[in-house]
Amino acid sequence: MTDLNAFIAGLPKAELHLHIEGSLEPELMFELAQRNGVAIPFDSVEAVRAAYDFSNLQDFLDIYYAGANVLLTRQDFEDLAFAYFQRAAADNVRHAEIFFDPQTHTDRGVPFGVVVEGLIAGMDRAKAELGVTSGLILSFLRHLSEAEAFATLEMAKPYLHHFIGVGLDSSEVGHPPSKFVRVFAAARELGLKLCAHAGEEGPPAYVQEALDLLHIDRMDHGNRSMEDEGLIQRLSAEQMTLTVCPLSNLKLCVVKDLKDHPVPEMLRRGLHVTLNSDDPAYFGGYVNENYRQLAAAVGLTRAQLTTLARNSFEGAFLDPAAKTRHLAEVDAWVARSA
Repeated sequence: MTDLNAFIAGLPKAELHLHIEGSLEPELMFELAQRNGVAIPFDSVEAVRAAYDFSNLQDFLDIYYAGANVLLTRQDFEDLAFAYFQRAAADNVRHAEIFFDPQTHTDRGVPFGVVVEGLIAGMDRAKAELGVTSGLILSFLRHLSEAEAFATLEMAKPYLHHFIGVGLDSSEVGHPPSKFVRVFAAARELGLKLCAHAGEEGPPAYVQEALDLLHIDRMDHGNRSMEDEGLIQRLSAEQMTLTVCPLSNLKLCVVKDLKDHPVPEMLRRGLHVTLNSDDPAYFGGYVNENYRQLAAAVGLTRAQLTTLARNSFEGAFLDPAAKTRHLAEVDAWVARSA
């Protein structure tokens, strides 16, 4: 795998499914807890890492929300974002579209503007210092009500120029996309792109709802679409981008073994798949680690890896000129590596 790992390392790519709160490494958690005088239920970095031995989405979310308690100031959010972008740049990520969960913070009394201004500062710094461009996606927490999502969208209005879209995340089972039809329609009216997590732990019917009721522009996860032949054909025909997260799927037991991951079959059936890291601090690796481990497990070829990288730029909410430039960089790397 050495040559293939080198190929992956040099392959320009975009990351389209990254929760910025899920990039909070234990070291930074401890640093921010000390800086802000926040008590956390762990006495060492090692104790935090041991707590990451969860086996389902809800157990992960419990520790995820606990970790977010250390994020209080504009500087905290800037530090969080820039730490992610440093790792992304090291993985040759040229563009990232990152989710954030404002309700996780506003419900703790952190002002909406503090969160956004801090993240944007980190994003601006990444562009200036690392050459990584990015976009910000506001995600609604689906275990909360649509009324609360509307309240969050209202809070977001003074900052709309900072956002490229809205998303839908958190506990999937029992919270179908149909719960959020009106707020997604309102976000569309404001000119925002629409994303939604569907078909991770939830059934194929949730994928169908995200398409038919929310009218999404991009689907996050989508694994369980492979259980429905009609969905497979539709997703292929529509070239709906799926932001798949292999190490997340393994950690949360969406798949029992990476060897069982559906990405090869997705590619074979013509689905527009991308690889992403989701919550890398919790799931064991940033984007290149997802490429490497999946390639080793299922035998991805250079051609397939190239397709995945090209898909990431084609599925990004970038203007056509930027997409063309990034795709040319991918092709140039492939040619140099031949």
